[in-house]
Amino acid sequence: MGSQMNKKLIAGGVTLAVAAVAACSPKAIPPPPPPPPPPPVVYIPPRPTPPLGASPLLVVPPLGLDGQRRTINAGILPTQAVWNLRSAYNVAALGCLRPEYADILIGYKKFLITHKKALVTANKAVDADFKKRNGAAFIRPREAYMTQVYNYYAFPPTLPSFCDTALVMARESMTLKSADLTAFGLRYIPQFDLVYLNFYRSYDQYKADAAGWDAKYAPVAVAPLAVPVPLTLPLTLPLPAPAPAPSATTPAR
Repeated sequence: MGSQMNKKLIAGGVTLAVAAVAACSPKAIPPPPPPPPPPPVVYIPPRPTPPLGASPLLVVPPLGLDGQRRTINAGILPTQAVWNLRSAYNVAALGCLRPEYADILIGYKKFLITHKKALVTANKAVDADFKKRNGAAFIRPREAYMTQVYNYYAFPPTLPSFCDTALVMARESMTLKSADLTAFGLRYIPQFDLVYLNFYRSYDQYKADAAGWDAKYAPVAVAPLAVPVPLTLPLTLPLPAPAPAPSATTPAR
């Protein structure tokens, strides 16, 4: 009986000792929390660019109240259409120089010879129309208008499509009779215009896409506040002192 009691006391003491040692031992450090997941990748598409490498500052002809684009050929007379067609032909002969466009120059030379009289008549009619609208000083507005016509046709981004249209026109013009020149001009001026109308539509779409991109992705620039600067300078500056008059011993400058 006594020995069993002693065994229980010894066992209890051992248990207490182990518990005391366990209480005094350092606690295990819990592992660190897992790192947060990476932020989602936001893909920003590139900003839209103008079609055919055109300038982003280009101003295209506006639309009229009738919904038609106000190009350089809008509302022209038949005689002006003939003269503008000649201008387009001239631009094509000088600018469409790739081998596949060789018929343009051949056709243009024949066009000038075959329709010489009809072109002179058209030129005089154009002069008369400008004189009627502008008086004796009609030369300057006519030359300004024709400069716009040449620049219209020679627009670099649309030159490939322009040359394709000019090639078709040149080949047909080789069998053209002067009596049909006006009808020919009225038929081909809209076909040339279509080259530029297609470009203007694509440019308007570019501007709309670029505005949408800016609204979604471009940072908003905040203008700095203007800080007034006090004026500390005198309102009138002192005049410099006059130079001393030269004396007999001081040489004059």
